[in-house]
Amino acid sequence: MILRERQNHILSALQTDGAASVRQLAEQLSVSESTIRRDLEILDRNGELTRTYGGAVLKPRATMQDNGPGEIEEPFDETVDAELKVRLADAAATMVPDHSVVLLDIGTTTPMLARRLHGRDITVITSNLAVFDELRDDEAVRVVLLGGVVRRNYRTLVGSIAELALRQVSADILFLSCTGVRANGAVVDNMAVEAPIKQSMIAASDKVVLLASEAKFPGSGALRLCSVEDVDVLVTTTEAPEQTLALCRRAGGEVVVA
Repeated sequence: MILRERQNHILSALQTDGAASVRQLAEQLSVSESTIRRDLEILDRNGELTRTYGGAVLKPRATMQDNGPGEIEEPFDETVDAELKVRLADAAATMVPDHSVVLLDIGTTTPMLARRLHGRDITVITSNLAVFDELRDDEAVRVVLLGGVVRRNYRTLVGSIAELALRQVSADILFLSCTGVRANGAVVDNMAVEAPIKQSMIAASDKVVLLASEAKFPGSGALRLCSVEDVDVLVTTTEAPEQTLALCRRAGGEVVVA
């Protein structure tokens, strides 16, 4: 296999799984690990991937940066796959028990879910300002807004303050969003500043419900949040790949097709 063929295979593997180790790639291509390391160094210099300790990940996009002062962020587009998101929100709303503590993640589906929780005797904890705006005037719902740095275009709260607050939280159920679900079951995201918040939410919750329409298979992103094998319920739509859904079922999780 010539150099460029190997490199194309490496990039294809990263697009499928989000990340790969030197050992895995060497075994797949039947070459030495030193050969793979040289390939990764070339691809890293070319800006096609990012070297990590022991492997590589896809080159971060603009949305994966730290988004410091002066950096421009594209806002969420609420109209993309809107019909699929409505189906997810309808299905998810039926899973919220009375008197429960509910964690709602960032994204455009969770505000739709919040809209369906009006009048419920529940507590909603969130870093999503759109969720807060949806529920702020509802006297039946107790709303807890996590602290942190405001990302205005994404309408979220991030940073160490939000992570510290989540350490004090014990939620009954989390509704988790993502930007992609890989064929191997890896649940990924493309925003480095949001990933630690999501991981802290998972750790703070007794039950994890992943909201991922068919459009998220495989989606995008190289930051691993968890696996479909780690979630309790996967809520998706009719065209999601059965092979990936089976990974969740085999691990004892429930799959709900909306």
